[in-house]
Amino acid sequence: MSNSNGILRFLTCGSVDDGKSTLIGHLLHLTGNLFDDQLLVLEEESARIGNAAGMMDYSLLLDGLMAEREQGITIDVAYRYFETPKRKFIVADTPGHESYTRNMATGASNCSASLILVDARQGVLPQTRRHLLICLLMGIRKVLFAINKMDLVGRDEARFREIEQECLSLAEGASTLAPGSCALQVVPVSALHGDNLSVLSESMPWYRGVTVLEWLENLELVESTAKAPFRLPVQYVLKGSMESNGWQHEDAQTSAPSHRRATWRSYAGSVASGAVKKGDRVVILPSGVETSIERLLVGDKEADAATAGMAVSVVLAGEHDVVRGDCIAHLSDRPEQADLFKVRLVWMDRQPMYAGRSYLFRTHFGTIEAKITRIRNRIGLDSCELLSASQFDQNDIGEVELALARRFPFDPYLECTETGAFILIDRISNATAACGMILHSMRRSSNIHLHREEIPRELRSAQKGQKPCVVWLTGLSGSGKSTLANVLEVVLHAGGHHTMLMDGDNIRHGLNRDLGFAEADRIENIRRIGEVAKLMTDAGLIVITAFISPFRADRDMVRTLLPAGEFLEVHLTTSLEVCEARDPKGLYRKARMGEIPNFTGINSPYQEPLQPDLRLDTASRSVEECADLIMNLLQQQGFIARSSSR
Repeated sequence: MSNSNGILRFLTCGSVDDGKSTLIGHLLHLTGNLFDDQLLVLEEESARIGNAAGMMDYSLLLDGLMAEREQGITIDVAYRYFETPKRKFIVADTPGHESYTRNMATGASNCSASLILVDARQGVLPQTRRHLLICLLMGIRKVLFAINKMDLVGRDEARFREIEQECLSLAEGASTLAPGSCALQVVPVSALHGDNLSVLSESMPWYRGVTVLEWLENLELVESTAKAPFRLPVQYVLKGSMESNGWQHEDAQTSAPSHRRATWRSYAGSVASGAVKKGDRVVILPSGVETSIERLLVGDKEADAATAGMAVSVVLAGEHDVVRGDCIAHLSDRPEQADLFKVRLVWMDRQPMYAGRSYLFRTHFGTIEAKITRIRNRIGLDSCELLSASQFDQNDIGEVELALARRFPFDPYLECTETGAFILIDRISNATAACGMILHSMRRSSNIHLHREEIPRELRSAQKGQKPCVVWLTGLSGSGKSTLANVLEVVLHAGGHHTMLMDGDNIRHGLNRDLGFAEADRIENIRRIGEVAKLMTDAGLIVITAFISPFRADRDMVRTLLPAGEFLEVHLTTSLEVCEARDPKGLYRKARMGEIPNFTGINSPYQEPLQPDLRLDTASRSVEECADLIMNLLQQQGFIARSSSR
């Protein structure tokens, strides 16, 4: 076999029950990629689940999970390898159900072509639109629409032409959101009977175009990672030494003193894109140190060059401080560095996404704290238009602005998919919340710099004789936050301490008067309060806040703004029944009558702190007792002196 065209990685996608697994399973059979024992098991399994005599269920070749076989749907991504005399293939059979869109996006991330199935009875469905859009946004420009189950519509040419035009119109609309030339093909097929899979079907004499297999075998693909600039993310730091039997590697942190005559540090990783040769001039980012490749190792053997996808370790000329997550790139073609981006997201989490929320941003170059600062738009699947949005729900696709805690090296996704892709991780559940593509850095990120202050926060707090912190009172409306905050500030002031009180109602009369009480507005409310509280602690103040702040993620976001230990979360655990009985503002009564939407505790949730610094029940303790307990906490943590106690 020549396989001169290389390995083609493609995926099958489309809506649920469009026949993706059946098509690939049948194609494996027609191309001779099944052994006799596999065929025997397939026949037995097909008979067991009740298929008609003589009809094999080819989907069973790919649906490996028991749940998939029982439900007749694909859940996980199934990867299969097969080959023909012309080419080798790796196919990702992805699920069609909307609940598993994240799995489809994962499969698309490593593919160069896509095969989108459409049920001839149903036509183009919303999930078909979503899958095409994800493919295009991820840089896939070779797309075949397979109009499946033509046998169930009498192999009618008119029906095929109708859906063909619908597919072409859909692709034209979607291409406005993902610019670039796109090679499209539409083929009528019957995955069950094999029509137009490997040979043209005599049952559809009106179609004499390419078959599915012919299209796959003759695609001309150029691997983008090979053309992209050289990028080597450092994954491990090793010690190397030359012995008579070749190179030996040790863990740089655990290796014991050695009798070897010479040792070097080498930096291991997989080449994300491009190519590198021994002697090339390179730069280490983010430090910007310039050096050259002294030795290049593939396994324990020296090599002259390495290309994308190869696992290598490099020895650099000179001694340098290189750590895991650094990027090694060609000196003449280095990546950009920024900390503010416009990105495109495929939202995967069941919990909605709002501006102001913080996540973990993970790429080849490590994990960084990140915050979604603005939602630019959401892509409407029906119209392929950019729509305004205040939140993303599961499976939504759109553009947002993302701010990182530090600058990091990157390439725009369309220039290099490996170094332009990332995932967002929920900081609480550790679940993958979104996959994303970097479109470009925000210009203002390169124009804004941190300026060193002559008087640091330590001198400001020392002048006041106290250590700054934020005492964050959280609890239901009516739990006594404002009353307790006022008493606490009086006690601190009497002890000679410099304080500032921020109360929810007062803030909404000024700084946050433009915000409502929808979930997105509440998040922005707490974000602004957190930023102001941080500035006040920089001034050396003890800040007391009294806000319901119902969401854990938002309280944790404020915690991350401050130095470790300076955020004291005090949860007023007073029950809903007691708070509603108090009802000092009559809000619970109005909420019960439906006059106040999004009221915490009634028609909007309150997420209790998991590990607060202090829990107080104002129903069983007086406000003075609660203030004393907070004072004790401040003394124990060293924010105020013992003599300040009442």
